[in-house]
Amino acid sequence: MLLHLLGVNHRSAPVEIRERLALSGTALDDALDLLGEYAAHGVILSTCNRTEVYAVSPKNTPLRELAEFVSLCGGVAPSDLAPHFYREHQEGAARHLFRVAAGLDSMIVGESQILGQVRTALEAAQARGCADHALTRLFRQALRAGRRAREETGIGRSAASVSSAAVELARSVLGDLRPCTVLVVGAGETGKLSAKSLMGSGAGSLLVTNRGYESARDLAAKLGGKAVPFERMGEALAGADIVISATGAPHFVLEARAVREAMEQRPERPLFLVDIAVPRDIDPEAGKLPNVHLRDIDDLQDVSLANLKARSREAAKVERIVDAEMLRFHQWWRSLGAIPTIRELRTKAETMRRAELEKTLRRLPDLTEEQRARVGALTRAIVNRVLHDPIARLRKGEDENTQMVRELFALEDE
Repeated sequence: MLLHLLGVNHRSAPVEIRERLALSGTALDDALDLLGEYAAHGVILSTCNRTEVYAVSPKNTPLRELAEFVSLCGGVAPSDLAPHFYREHQEGAARHLFRVAAGLDSMIVGESQILGQVRTALEAAQARGCADHALTRLFRQALRAGRRAREETGIGRSAASVSSAAVELARSVLGDLRPCTVLVVGAGETGKLSAKSLMGSGAGSLLVTNRGYESARDLAAKLGGKAVPFERMGEALAGADIVISATGAPHFVLEARAVREAMEQRPERPLFLVDIAVPRDIDPEAGKLPNVHLRDIDDLQDVSLANLKARSREAAKVERIVDAEMLRFHQWWRSLGAIPTIRELRTKAETMRRAELEKTLRRLPDLTEEQRARVGALTRAIVNRVLHDPIARLRKGEDENTQMVRELFALEDE
């Protein structure tokens, strides 16, 4: 059983590439169905900062096949993707996932959303029948590492997030946020976190718009803001100082033309746009307009680096948790190779037990059914006691133990 990882993330590829590979909803389901043609089993982890394919096969799956799969899903030429891929196998692939779940590989170290995204990736694969026992165990162990990182260290204490980093960027451009009107586009989880971060930073007023007006209204009501119908976003844009856009739309929701029209009504006031969606929500051409400052998710890298330095001590503690969880998983993974031998050993012992039991019971015809059952239970107990130590050794996954047991019990003749 071989484990492979092929992926791109915020360090290996720009947002222009990542947004092409972002998968969610029906697109993710279709990709999982297609993945079965390239690997025996697989899980796809796709977030705003990464798209990773974890695949398990009984034979060596050429990474070029997985690269072909990712290329097909994103509609990007393999030659354009090749420089941005990273690849891991076996223990390296497992360790990478554990670090991802623990928040060590995030743009904002310690951010909390990734743990839920890892869980969602596993559930999506299970729903499509793509995640076998090995991948399920791998992802559950990674989730355990992520939970321990947040419970046992300060990696997530007052954790920065993509949304709070966006607030920092806004403050660096506009200074005091108290007189600012903020427009949040999108009422999903990221939009909600952005709105909370902005209101917590003292922003003067909050507007929320979303294609589903009820969602915008509910979020605005919770945070003391005002909901704006999506079709009236242009009016809200003219009065806003900061716009944070975080929808899941597959296309631009804010065109350069709309920004230009809004700026014509307030040419002297700067407008700060933060696009934290992947695929991007805001047309990059909008950033070329006078007095418009556009930042996308890749511009959060500087905030991420400062965040990493501040959390280096806690990150070291998390690395030790990852090491401990990796050891547990590695021992279990190695034991998979002994499972056929354990099955053969149990089968041979059970066959011998039944044969000897039947022979003995024929010589004792006067036994009652209860007595016969007790004799059967006694023989099972003896066999289990005899096999306990050999099987415990086999579960350690050491090849020499497997070979020794096969020779001692003559399993090679079976």
